[in-house]
Amino acid sequence: MRLEQMLSELSRSAWCGVLAAGLGVLATGATVQAAEPKLDLVIEGGRVIDPESGLDAVRNVGVSGGKVVAVSADKLSGRRTIDARGLVVAPGFIDLHAHGQQLPAARMQAFDGVTTALELEAGLLPIDRYYEQTAREGRPINYGAAASWVSARMAVMDNAPPEPSLESFERGASLPNWPSKLASEQQIAAMAGMIDQALKQGALGIGFIIGYSPASGRKEYYEINKVAAAHDVPTFTHVRYMSVDEPQSSFEAYEEVIAVAASTGTRMHICHLNSTSLRDIPKVIELIGSAQKRGVPLTVEAYPYTAASTVIGAAMFRGPHWRERLGGAVPSDFEYQGQTLNEETFAALQKSNPGAIIVFKYLRPELNPSDQKMLDGAVLFPGGAIASDAMPWKVGAKLVEGDVWPLPAKAFAHPRSAGTFTRFLKEYVRERRLISLPDAIRKMTLIPAQILASVPQMRNKGRLRVGADADIVVFDPDTVADRATFQQPAQTSVGMHWVVVGGTPVIDNGKLQTKALPGQAIRRPVQ
Repeated sequence: MRLEQMLSELSRSAWCGVLAAGLGVLATGATVQAAEPKLDLVIEGGRVIDPESGLDAVRNVGVSGGKVVAVSADKLSGRRTIDARGLVVAPGFIDLHAHGQQLPAARMQAFDGVTTALELEAGLLPIDRYYEQTAREGRPINYGAAASWVSARMAVMDNAPPEPSLESFERGASLPNWPSKLASEQQIAAMAGMIDQALKQGALGIGFIIGYSPASGRKEYYEINKVAAAHDVPTFTHVRYMSVDEPQSSFEAYEEVIAVAASTGTRMHICHLNSTSLRDIPKVIELIGSAQKRGVPLTVEAYPYTAASTVIGAAMFRGPHWRERLGGAVPSDFEYQGQTLNEETFAALQKSNPGAIIVFKYLRPELNPSDQKMLDGAVLFPGGAIASDAMPWKVGAKLVEGDVWPLPAKAFAHPRSAGTFTRFLKEYVRERRLISLPDAIRKMTLIPAQILASVPQMRNKGRLRVGADADIVVFDPDTVADRATFQQPAQTSVGMHWVVVGGTPVIDNGKLQTKALPGQAIRRPVQ
């Protein structure tokens, strides 16, 4: 058959089909109009801020299948529409430093705008068991963890089987060897093997709370960082010392991190730049900033509080002149369960329960105005992330876990566990105007996502563009605020009207949806 004849036959067939369809429509009286599929969710009329593209304008956001499928000035049609007029619409906040991995802790962080909470500083082992247990229970927000150097060290040095929880570290505070003994080459190799296995199981990097074992070897730190370099993952370090006095000062500890990053090429993240620098924050900022400008692969984080939280048995609270080394700490700088400690109660608690979590006021701006400026320098460090160092919630010594809501009235943790991100928005953006809202959002979204660029899932988080994961916060910039205090920390933040995770509202019109557990595991591909 000739080409012209074939085209003619095809054309005749097509027209016959159209005519038949038309006759059918006429017979039923139907209207010829293709129905547009409705989106799962539309967030309408809010001030949309995308830190990746720089978009800051009133837009409508369309969500389907857990993804952002439209960011448009045009009206969108959805099965559900959220009226966001007068509100800010931004990517969900990413917390790189969340020790509270329990379900109630995740719910508290949702009110703070957190849609992804990761345990990266301490890390966890065994990593596969952590992911299995968490997935089985479910989470309202996304979760994930690094491999734990300290758990591997406890296992090798003290024969302590690792358990995937921070409580395992607290219980191990009294073990004899891991905090103070140097490891042999064989022991270092054993630790490296455990961590290598965890990375093959999908761990997000390696967590080093080396500040709790300052006597551990520098060669050990170097060798384990080489494991991270081999897997092309970052490491997350709580630096070796916490002191303003030399030798063995915080400044010296940062020099170690810089040297290892420069020599191995490992992307090294410094945890809570604020608290481990004490009153040497200005010197440390200069040191790290200069190293970054010379190409050393370093990133940092900070939280907007002048008090830290850690176990009372930590090395920083022991040894001769430890108070002076912390910058002249006095008994009233320490609290346990909301009560100020004195010399006697501090010593008794340290002896009876070295794993007890206390609060330490490392800066006192009410007594020394320059302390606030120091904190600001860490929090506003260019390119630095905001991260909470959120602690697990406890009533006395008992962990609050399981399907619990609301938190018991006597539940206790550092207030950063409830209000870090909203506090940053309230104090630094709205009240003190030290940073613009788009730049503040960048520090809570895109920057932490970029720090984890080696994790494929994170390339679609921290952004609000077509193709990004639908992890979204909708908040009132005029009212968003933390309410948690050191005396009454178990108070949710306010101002987060909607917190959406994977397209599902977890906070819906200001209310927690306890049945909504859309959180997904953030995990590198298992090898």
